[in-house]
Amino acid sequence: MKETTICPRLSKAMELLGKRWTTLILYQLLDGSQRFNEIESALPVSGRLLSERLKELEKEGLVERKVFTDVPVRVEYSLTDKGRALEGAIREVEKWSQTWIN
Repeated sequence: MKETTICPRLSKAMELLGKRWTTLILYQLLDGSQRFNEIESALPVSGRLLSERLKELEKEGLVERKVFTDVPVRVEYSLTDKGRALEGAIREVEKWSQTWIN
C-alpha cells in the first residue's frame, strides 16, 4: 500500500478555507472594504458566526479590521495582500461551479 504524506501547510490552508462561510466571506470582500452589516446582509450567516470567522481571518492575516473614530464609530473589513492573493483560486472555483454545479 502506498503511503502518502500530506503537506502540513496545505492541510492548514484547507482546514481554514474549509470552515463554513469562510471562503464566501473572502469572496464578498473581493469587491473591497465593507462594514460588518454589509457582509452580514449579503450572506445568510448569523452575526455571531460572522464575527467569529472575521476574527479568525484577521488572526490569520487574511482580513484587516479598520476602526474609524467617527461618531458613531465605524468599522470596515478588507482583504490584506495575503487575503487578496487567494483571489485567483476563489475565481477559479467560481468558474468551475458555474460550469459543473446545477
